[in-house]
Amino acid sequence: MNRIELNKIYIDKLIKTALEEDLAYGDITTDSIFSTDDRDVACIVAKKSGIVCGMEAAVRVFKMLDSEIECQILTPDGTNVAYGDLLMVMRGRIQTLLKGERTALNIMQHASGIADFTNRCVRLTEGTHAKITDTRKTLPGLRALQKYAVRVGGGRNHRFNLSDCVMIKDNHIDGAGSITVAVESVRANIGHAVKVEVEVRDLKELDEALKAGADIIMLDNMSCDMMKQAVEITNGRTILEASGGVTEESLAAIAATGVDYISIGALTHSVPAFDISMYIGNKVCAGKIAEYEKAHGVKIFD
Repeated sequence: MNRIELNKIYIDKLIKTALEEDLAYGDITTDSIFSTDDRDVACIVAKKSGIVCGMEAAVRVFKMLDSEIECQILTPDGTNVAYGDLLMVMRGRIQTLLKGERTALNIMQHASGIADFTNRCVRLTEGTHAKITDTRKTLPGLRALQKYAVRVGGGRNHRFNLSDCVMIKDNHIDGAGSITVAVESVRANIGHAVKVEVEVRDLKELDEALKAGADIIMLDNMSCDMMKQAVEITNGRTILEASGGVTEESLAAIAATGVDYISIGALTHSVPAFDISMYIGNKVCAGKIAEYEKAHGVKIFD
């Protein structure tokens, strides 16, 4: 699978922030019940079927708390799992396992939710050449993780920030007076390697964007009929991106119009969490580990 890797400096900073929120004054429950000598095994289990993501980041949570913790990832990022599958096992101090539980699960549930939803969208466009891409509608501080999860799910990344690519949107056009003026203004100020994308609302603006030499044209909230006309008019002269109000129900019809990309803000801004649970030292955990070892002919912990 073609995907980006999470920058370790970024993910450590994200995890540190999350742990500081949770452990600012310690864990009065865990520290009151368990000593630093108490140890056990824990397992992380999928509570639904789909694509999982965030496994290595979750391991980093526990390792940041205690370098001696043992972790084994059984389902790498991008694995399509079934309900009840064992995703990861850990062994070490109970204090560490409990203190890292919520942060690790939060990362895995959010990243897996994005990867799984992205993958569903990708599968809905099979048979067309349309590619699914994300947007900048991300949560503060989580953009790199969210865009990584999109790639794990089989999607593509749009620009990461405002300096990645020029995107001339409706407010830019209205403020400048026209698409032509806006494009000429940016061309006079950007480097030769920077691409220019222009958002258009109708076929008249499409024609102007083509004449202005846009590298990418975003078809904003157009009907499928209008998008088909836009594809015919463009005739491969530039990249066409469909955007605005895209849903799972409308995705196949949009892809069938012939557009090159379909951007979906919902991939990151409102995706449901993927249900994942962690169990420590109980029958569920022991049973899951025994079941996995028998099915795969391996011993997780010697």
